[in-house]
Amino acid sequence: MLKEFKQFITKGNVVEMAVGLIMALYFGAIVKSFVDDIIMPPIGMLLGGVDFADLKMILQEGSPAVMDASGAEVQAAIQEVAINYGTFINNIITFIIVALAIFMVVKAYNRMKRKEEEAAPAAPPAPSKEEQLLEEIRDLLKKN
Repeated sequence: MLKEFKQFITKGNVVEMAVGLIMALYFGAIVKSFVDDIIMPPIGMLLGGVDFADLKMILQEGSPAVMDASGAEVQAAIQEVAINYGTFINNIITFIIVALAIFMVVKAYNRMKRKEEEAAPAAPPAPSKEEQLLEEIRDLLKKN
């Protein structure tokens, strides 16, 4: 199954791509909610109450705007600059779940397609050279 999943990820079949787009459009929000709201909270709890969405590496601290007594802005607000690797981890898990779901749909589609091909009657095999030669001899004998 892992080998078939790897082949699925690496080949560019139009049907598989269409199924992937449909899955991303209609089930992406459900899977994202599943990861963010069901899978990650227990994992965060096991890691000491960490919320993965809040995991980040701060490159520059943010600060609010500084106002004077009259309400005029003395110093502009500075936005925080951070690498949000917790959100990135959530997105990777979401992608894996969506890709696995698409894989299962395409695997079922391919299985159904194989069964249809097996059920179709096979063309009779071409006659062997001996049979062709015998038919030619028969036809020549009929002419005489």
